[in-house]
Amino acid sequence: MTKRQIAYLACTAAVVVSGVGAAAPSADCRTVHRVNPGESIQKAVNTAKPGDVIVLSPGTYHESVSITVSGLTLRGASARSTVIVPDAASAAGTCAKAGNGICVTGTKSKPVEHVTVRSLTLRGFKKNGLLATGTDRLRVVGVTSEKNGQWGIAQERSVRGVFRHDTVEANGDAGLFLANTIDAEEGAPNSKAVISNNRLLGNRIGITVRRLRNVAVDHNEATGNCAAMMLVGDENKPRPSALKVRNNYVHDNNKYCAATARLPFLQGSGIVLTGVEDSLVAENSIEDNVGKAPMSGGIVLAKNFKGALNQRNEIRDNLVMGNGSADLASQDKGKGNTFRDNTCAVSVPAGMC
Repeated sequence: MTKRQIAYLACTAAVVVSGVGAAAPSADCRTVHRVNPGESIQKAVNTAKPGDVIVLSPGTYHESVSITVSGLTLRGASARSTVIVPDAASAAGTCAKAGNGICVTGTKSKPVEHVTVRSLTLRGFKKNGLLATGTDRLRVVGVTSEKNGQWGIAQERSVRGVFRHDTVEANGDAGLFLANTIDAEEGAPNSKAVISNNRLLGNRIGITVRRLRNVAVDHNEATGNCAAMMLVGDENKPRPSALKVRNNYVHDNNKYCAATARLPFLQGSGIVLTGVEDSLVAENSIEDNVGKAPMSGGIVLAKNFKGALNQRNEIRDNLVMGNGSADLASQDKGKGNTFRDNTCAVSVPAGMC
């Protein structure tokens, strides 16, 4: 590591034990590594210890970055000025070979804890801008992830993730994707994730929450997507539940997306619940999402392709206007769903407005 990469040592000696139950490293005991364009972010990560901060100067960096150290902060100057893109000449490392920009990777027995990624842009990766697996209390703040082949920012097998003030735009599938696991059919673990104050622009789906419990989705803006938000479960137990979707602005999600092996074509979908139980959708503004797809509409309780029912969900105090084919739609036979005090014009079946 060059002298330029190490700006200062905040304390002369520190011992931070990482792993299950480890405390967050002290801000007073950390090394700050400074990286300039043309230098390797990965080299700085490889020499970092828990609690260290890697500061990226303004500029464009051509590489993928793998993080397996707890307590690490990777910080750009700002999303506008610090940009990470693929290296066209090299795909060294597992993260790059998989087509991802940043990979934060732990295991079930030893999660990577307290990692923060903030104030930078991830652009143009073949697969995902950021992919996190086996993490606890990951924070992704002020990150722009755009024009990636699959997901902008994704997390699986992780708990207590926080995603705030991010912008996900023009990604091939979901801008923000949170799931219990990507490649298996399992029940919904207790995630305790927070998705707040993000902008979701022009993706196939703005936010997908799949097979998770206890997730807060609030104060986000979603526009220009094929579907703004999809909360998804299946027949496995425990079912997705305790999802709280509040105070979001969901409008003009009228992009057309062709059918896939999992889903019919999408267009004009605001907030879609499918196979979800005991959850709350409240105090959202959902306007002018228009299409003729099976899941088009403002708030849609949709039929589940695995036959799981939406049950005991509370839909209340939302402004749901100008959506087609309906502002509120209930398409399955789940019991105990309630619709009350919503401002809307058209519901299917009638009588929910």
